[in-house]
Amino acid sequence: MRWLFLLLAVLNGVYYLWQQQAPLPVKHATSLSLSLSEGSVPDIRLLAESSSILLRRESAPVGPAVVVVKCLFVGGFEQERAAKVLGRRLLSLNIQAGVRVLSTPGATDYWVYLAPLASAQASFRQLKELQARKIASYIISQGDLANGISLGIFARANVAQDAMRRLRAAGYQPELRELARAQRTYWVRVAAHSRHLADAALLKRLAQEFVSLRHQLMPCKSIATTL
Repeated sequence: MRWLFLLLAVLNGVYYLWQQQAPLPVKHATSLSLSLSEGSVPDIRLLAESSSILLRRESAPVGPAVVVVKCLFVGGFEQERAAKVLGRRLLSLNIQAGVRVLSTPGATDYWVYLAPLASAQASFRQLKELQARKIASYIISQGDLANGISLGIFARANVAQDAMRRLRAAGYQPELRELARAQRTYWVRVAAHSRHLADAALLKRLAQEFVSLRHQLMPCKSIATTL
């Protein structure tokens, strides 16, 4: 009996050791894999996918920066001759410069006219009739009003309206067109490599020599070269 008891004790010990070394049950392994798949790793991205996103960011087109180059312009004269004198004055100081002309919309003129008739012969007969009545007039030779009759260009709208009333009273049907009068000013553009020589002290001296002299920075290509 004592040997039988010892044999049973040894068998129990061997069985206990075998249980400790056995793999996890299937249900335990399953629950562990489920716990990993429920969000313990929040964002998993393939290496190839990350590389493609990085390449797209690096290859995104970048628009070129628009740079407006400005130059120093001195002048603002109504006469080209004054601008040329200033240009020569700057050249005598070793400042490279050239004359430029700027055209901007100025005052409005008011053109009173008679619309073209069906033929040039009819327009000429109407012109002779107007001249016989001592009404200043002439044939328009070109443009969309060719063969029409010009009755005067006026600087003021009220004067043009008075002329139209008199013509209507004489039996004519005059029309009115507004004309934008271009205002031309002359400037001297200082070359970029000479700009440092045209400092504030020099500009002050030039303002004493030239009446109404102005200076400002403007886009270099916005003003046309004079012919």
